[in-house]
Amino acid sequence: MSLPAPRSKASQRSPRLAWMAAVGVVTLGTVSALAQQATGVLGLRGAVTTDEASAGTDAQSTAATPSTASDAATSAAAKREIQDALDAASFRRITDDSLDAGRQNLRQSPLDERRQPRTGDDGLGIRIGSMVLKPEVSQGVSIERENNAGDRKNTTYWDNGLKGTLTSDWSRHELKITGDGSWRRKIAGDGDDDPAGRVDAALRLDLADDFAARLTAGYGFSRENTTDPNAIRDATVQSGVNQFSTGALIERDAGKLRGSVGITFDRYTYTDATLSDGSRLSNSDRNRNSVTLASRIGYEISPALTPFLEASVGKTRYDDARDSAGYARSGNLYGAKAGIASDLGEKLKGELALGYERASFDDSRLDDLGAMTIDGTVSWSPRRGTNVDLGLKTSIEPSTTAGVSGDVAYALTALVTHELRNNLVARLSGGTTWRNYRGASEDSTYYTAGFGLTYAINRTVDLTADVAYELSSSSTDDKTLRAGIGLKLKH
Repeated sequence: MSLPAPRSKASQRSPRLAWMAAVGVVTLGTVSALAQQATGVLGLRGAVTTDEASAGTDAQSTAATPSTASDAATSAAAKREIQDALDAASFRRITDDSLDAGRQNLRQSPLDERRQPRTGDDGLGIRIGSMVLKPEVSQGVSIERENNAGDRKNTTYWDNGLKGTLTSDWSRHELKITGDGSWRRKIAGDGDDDPAGRVDAALRLDLADDFAARLTAGYGFSRENTTDPNAIRDATVQSGVNQFSTGALIERDAGKLRGSVGITFDRYTYTDATLSDGSRLSNSDRNRNSVTLASRIGYEISPALTPFLEASVGKTRYDDARDSAGYARSGNLYGAKAGIASDLGEKLKGELALGYERASFDDSRLDDLGAMTIDGTVSWSPRRGTNVDLGLKTSIEPSTTAGVSGDVAYALTALVTHELRNNLVARLSGGTTWRNYRGASEDSTYYTAGFGLTYAINRTVDLTADVAYELSSSSTDDKTLRAGIGLKLKH
């Protein structure tokens, strides 16, 4: 039996040379990908291309030609592995995450970037020249049950709402106009129509040397509720309140210092109330003007914390020198407070201030009103999709009762919104207001609580449902329960 001819040394080295060539080409491809990743240049070919690598492989194969079919198959398999390696290296070169190509737990973009457009634009709005209008219309039906000192009322309303914002799209300065109106028209029951609305305009002017000016103007209308301290008990239609306001503010940032000075003017007028016997009661003696000058200075400890001091002085002047009971209620208002403002981005922002406010009257029979104040707003997002808004407000309210100066009202409000699903948001609200009367025998407390759901049918249509409960506790307990459902259209 004849033995097969021994292989040549070149033939024995062919598989080893092929594998060495494959390792070398893959190494060069990886180095090329890393170099191009470092320079940030995408789409350019590396120093070792597929054609060049193939040419080098062919040269190696020519230098060591297989002498058997087995060697040819081994060389072909090696070339396929080289080509696969080169294709993988090329894929890594044209992606942003070339260093992560071999990992199973690839880096993902933050949740915020994947759930919201990077531009922050919700895609809604109508462009009018250099302005963007975002209107919103709502329609619905609600049922209201009132129990005022044993007097029960059940009313069904057709709820109409209109709101919107008009914002400028300028390179400098900014104009923003906001409007919000509602009209609850009685369908059946014992109540009456309940209109309300407000429109505000704010113009920011970016001046030189870190100066900015803000000009504001607004108008609002609302009807006094039966739980308001100055409401008329036996009125079938309470008085309507018109508020006109305007203001100007100059602010400047000088290094870490933040300073501003501004003046505001407000005018209140009251319509007649309709009594149970059909007669009308004039409230013109409550018409008044008020002007307030305020100054504020703060120091930025860090981008997130800015403590500040604020002082204000004001004047209130009634149209009538004396009201229907013969009291001169015009007077002066003084206030000062110290607080801190914080801005930690979307997670937490707001401010809190403690101070003192005092109101004096022209009539010596009316005692001055002085009280410690606590004011603040906090917006907190403990997790994505959940927002908590808290508000604290202290105010001095005038009175219409003979011999009573007024009251100091402390109000606390809270609103929690939670995204149950991408198209379903739940709302939970609550609040309380405590009024401390000076010269009166007892105080009053007002409570409110509510729950609502908003279901987004599509991007422009929402289905809403709300339930609210109100309780006013003083000499008598007044209770109101309200429930409604409606549709909201936005553009």
